[in-house]
Amino acid sequence: MVEAVQELQTQLADVNPLREGLEDVHTPDPATVVIFGITGDLAARKLGPALYNLAADGFLPTPFTIVGVGRRDWSDDQLRGEMRKNVEKFSRTAINETVWKSFSESLFYSKVAFDNVDDYKKLAGRLDELDKSRDTRGNRLFYMAIPPDLYSEVAAHLGSAELNKSKGYTRIIVEKPFGIDLDTARTLNADLRKVYQENQIYRIDHYLGKETVQNILVFRFANSIFEPLWNRRYIDHVQIAVAETVGVGTRGGYYDSSGAMRDIIQNHVMQVLTLVAMEPPIAWDADDIRDEKVKVLRSIRPIKPSEADQYSVRAQYSAGSVAGEGVKGYLETDEVAPNSTTETYVAFKLLIDNWRWADVPFYLRTGKALPKRATEISIEFKRPPAQLFREYTEGLDSNRLILRIQPDEGITLRFDAKIPGQAEKLRDVNMDFRYGTSFGVPTPEAYERLILDAMLGDSKLFARDDEVETAWALMTNFLKGWAQHGTAKLPQYSAGTWGPKEADDWIARDGRQWRRI
Repeated sequence: MVEAVQELQTQLADVNPLREGLEDVHTPDPATVVIFGITGDLAARKLGPALYNLAADGFLPTPFTIVGVGRRDWSDDQLRGEMRKNVEKFSRTAINETVWKSFSESLFYSKVAFDNVDDYKKLAGRLDELDKSRDTRGNRLFYMAIPPDLYSEVAAHLGSAELNKSKGYTRIIVEKPFGIDLDTARTLNADLRKVYQENQIYRIDHYLGKETVQNILVFRFANSIFEPLWNRRYIDHVQIAVAETVGVGTRGGYYDSSGAMRDIIQNHVMQVLTLVAMEPPIAWDADDIRDEKVKVLRSIRPIKPSEADQYSVRAQYSAGSVAGEGVKGYLETDEVAPNSTTETYVAFKLLIDNWRWADVPFYLRTGKALPKRATEISIEFKRPPAQLFREYTEGLDSNRLILRIQPDEGITLRFDAKIPGQAEKLRDVNMDFRYGTSFGVPTPEAYERLILDAMLGDSKLFARDDEVETAWALMTNFLKGWAQHGTAKLPQYSAGTWGPKEADDWIARDGRQWRRI
């Protein structure tokens, strides 16, 4: 049976277009992936389909085992049935029956009450049995697809059952959020390090698995036409936007204790900012790259809590419509306090006090119930002198480089060109690059890349403890400032609009405006 599976994997690798010309792509060593929270939404929508797609593309090792851990009374066959439904519904590729047969035979279930030490010892015994029967050599990757308040407890019990070590490698993946402020982030990091070495801990931020995010460093450092311009002499400012069309839906209780800053800015957007702003690393190595990211975070000018309203704007969506569908206001949402001051929209201005970026503001914004779902980075270059074309235009607009993270992943460069004809008139034109059309292969899901990297022991796309704590140190001052200010009611914006007028006025005071996404 093992030989037949290995032959299938070889065939899949040979025909996989994602492998074409990629001789340096490695297949991980045989391993067991243990998913805590296998019955939850993340495992259903993302993790199960990601693992299946890795198998279908020939990236998973042989042998390979998946152990789903949950509190329900499931059997191995029940897990296999649920996983198939989820793959059929959420996978980017259709099920191949030959692949599915091999994949499903690698699935096993273990019931664990997360607060029961004896259950962890039983899990350890089950993993030892599977290691022997499936020859996975003791290599284990634990994935915490569970609520964040369980991370410390589950990690401690894994340690007490000696599941933090084995004869192979042992690694743990922790989902964001990594704490809710600086103190809780430090506590979580300390709790994890009681059980695991830092190089065993993989803090996952799925934005870092997106192709355009990964391409930022390649775009900057592998293309000599852009890197010389990537500084204060040529760039006026940078905008990073994460726009969502959905409201909070049925997540009112969770969201009201979180808010847009904790949900999006502190993790996703700050990670993207560091890649845009960092210096070239010494080598294409995880610690060298993350060292440069931390240097950027440490260079960001810290604001005092009393300055929070000067460097940020918050708001909430009120009733409106998005794409023709009615959306009730945030304060009318179930499980949201009627006097809540939790933001569903937030904008920040951050200044990086180093040689490259002195006096170049970075404007960050995110919001729910906006007109369009999009995540993008906009590099706004300084305007040229207008004397030469004063008679033909009211003034040249700035050149702009846009990196689209989602959807339609790609890059657009905007510049001015003459309109055909005798008249000397100018107009903005775009040059577009799109991943889907340029490479002719489907873009892998972010979780596929990140799970594969964790199995390979490659931590370049994962957050390090000092990254997390340095980012939280910056953001916690905003949280303190907002709390001290004591706003009775946040500005409102109608669902389906691009945010509050206050945010437009705020950036206009700097002589700038938001890019229309």
